[in-house]
Amino acid sequence: MGRRRKVLRIGLIGDRDSRVLAHWAIPLALQQSLLPHSGTLRVDWLDTQRLADGLPLENYSGFWCTPGGPYRDTEGALRAISYARTRGVPYLGTCAGFQHALLERARNHLGWSDAAHGELDPQATRPVIEALPCSLVEVSENIRLRPGSRLAAIYGMPGIREGYRCNYGVNPRYQAQLFGGGLHATAHGEDGSIRALEASDHPFFIATLFQPERKALAGISVPLAEAFLCAAFRHAANTTRSPA
Repeated sequence: MGRRRKVLRIGLIGDRDSRVLAHWAIPLALQQSLLPHSGTLRVDWLDTQRLADGLPLENYSGFWCTPGGPYRDTEGALRAISYARTRGVPYLGTCAGFQHALLERARNHLGWSDAAHGELDPQATRPVIEALPCSLVEVSENIRLRPGSRLAAIYGMPGIREGYRCNYGVNPRYQAQLFGGGLHATAHGEDGSIRALEASDHPFFIATLFQPERKALAGISVPLAEAFLCAAFRHAANTTRSPA
């Protein structure tokens, strides 16, 4: 009888919507990244209402927080992000996944109970995520990567060009407090605004405002997806549980 192949389970945080291009692109980017690995991939959509209701997360070796906000249940998304952050499980966030990684940090790490996303609460007293001065919907730009960062190592170059579908980003008023203590801004746009973050005190915790996954739809490899999947396989190998 043949040896059973290892199944790697990746959870996609978000509410699946066939109208969102990234929701088609992310599973494809992950499948395209699977080739060098000996194992099979199972990608599960973790809708935010089920996450808020306590959906078990222990069997996942990585979480990708997807574009498509606002989510149906913000607390559900934050619960999964907090799980990944505090348990050392690989995390990749793109677009809304970047925004909510910062929101989760503000509320759960910094203790700002009033931290809010400006799209959900325009009258918030502490909107850590606010409307961008210029919309980035269907816009591409040149992005500068921080030298020595994991992101720069993944791409193997000092700068990249990526696309967006986004109207919200980090509020500069809270930048100094949100970053530091292990969390770093590692990519900046043409106007100097933060476009990506990563945690140096975590095995793999990266989030980008841009959407690199969309290149998979054109058959182009996605280095960030490849790096995330490698981290997920390492996490699975380092745990004693057997992924189901």
